[in-house]
Amino acid sequence: MRHIPVLLSETIEGLDLHEGDIVVDCTLGDAGHAEQIMELIAPTGKLIGIDADAEALLRAKQFLYRFGEHATFVKDNFSNLSSITHAEGVHGKVHAILADLGWSTPQFAERGRGFSFHNEDELLDMRYGSGAIAPAHELLDEMSESQLTEIFQEYADESLASNIAYAIVQHRKKAHIRTVGDLVEIVLQTYREKLGTEKRVPWVGGNHPATKVFQALRIAVNDEYGVIKSFIPEAIEALAPGGILAIITFHSGEDRIVKHMFKKAASLGQIQLVQRKPIVCSEEEAKENPPSRSAKLRLVKKI
Repeated sequence: MRHIPVLLSETIEGLDLHEGDIVVDCTLGDAGHAEQIMELIAPTGKLIGIDADAEALLRAKQFLYRFGEHATFVKDNFSNLSSITHAEGVHGKVHAILADLGWSTPQFAERGRGFSFHNEDELLDMRYGSGAIAPAHELLDEMSESQLTEIFQEYADESLASNIAYAIVQHRKKAHIRTVGDLVEIVLQTYREKLGTEKRVPWVGGNHPATKVFQALRIAVNDEYGVIKSFIPEAIEALAPGGILAIITFHSGEDRIVKHMFKKAASLGQIQLVQRKPIVCSEEEAKENPPSRSAKLRLVKKI
């Protein structure tokens, strides 16, 4: 199943693309955005597609095959954007840069790395590429109760962060937390006790109780916030004057980082905001593609 790109028309319009442009897609994934980008910059434009996941690059190549040598593929983390654009000879010459910080459906459903709380037999790995800090099960073994509480609160606004952190520490005194199912059961039992219910899955606000814990662990494992902070200055530097940087976020923590860093860069005279508020999806897109509901697109232009 191919991942459905979010805010596709809004992103393509915001990038203001023309035939012959040089574009960097920092999170290539299934090339949903990239394919539309290539349609606009072909036949003389150049796309550099970056992804830390070798499997994602293989999938993307299938969709961009018809564009031949005009599409270049780089297996790397986009936090290394500066070295990539220098190696490609386009540093300071890029017309548009896109970073979609969401995770595609195939990454969750097909990778077998413990990203989803639905696949209970999978090992809790969650590493996306070479930039990962450590597998999720190792972090669960090594982090203190206070550290676990902090990441659950900071990265996912988990209301039972301290309760779940305490339960994890108590559990690992008896046995390692190795699989998705191990962690899911700890979270579910914590919610059962808090809510006073014996239901197998006490759904909370329409979401599975493990949703936020898995999100927080994925962010910690892949140092996603650190990557964003490294990436934005390098992206601005890589752009040509008048070039556009577009970033799509999916939760408040990462959007807050992007917003503040854009504001700071604007105050330094490096960029100007294309719009003051983020662009969100239409009601129609939200119905057709539910993950798009939380997406926010921010655009800036290099001065």
